[in-house]
Amino acid sequence: MIPEDLHYTDAHEWVREGDDGVLRVGITDYAQAQLGDVVFVDLPAVGDAVTAGAPCGEVESTKSVSEIYAPVTGEVVAVNGALEGSPELVNSGPYDDGWMFEVRPDGGSGDATGALLDAAAYRGLTDS
Repeated sequence: MIPEDLHYTDAHEWVREGDDGVLRVGITDYAQAQLGDVVFVDLPAVGDAVTAGAPCGEVESTKSVSEIYAPVTGEVVAVNGALEGSPELVNSGPYDDGWMFEVRPDGGSGDATGALLDAAAYRGLTDS
């Protein structure tokens, strides 16, 4: 399941552009399936500055701990508080209720997603 309307990183994060220029971030269905049952999520805090490609959180599953990488450089403006009490939302709805955080990109969203993969490129990455 790779939604066509999202952008992706090669580290398996997805990005959805909002009308207000804010980008919503989560991990892909492929990533959550590889992790197994998610038991804990450590997210950046609202107000944190994140840098594209740098770790900004962690996802812990019954199998392993994996870092979450910022897909763009900017400021975290929201986090999904529901994951604190229900981290399994990452497994059951990675593109919906399991979203992780929102970031306002430096300089607006116009060029922020330009370096990210489209659905076809991400599909190629996961099929290999």
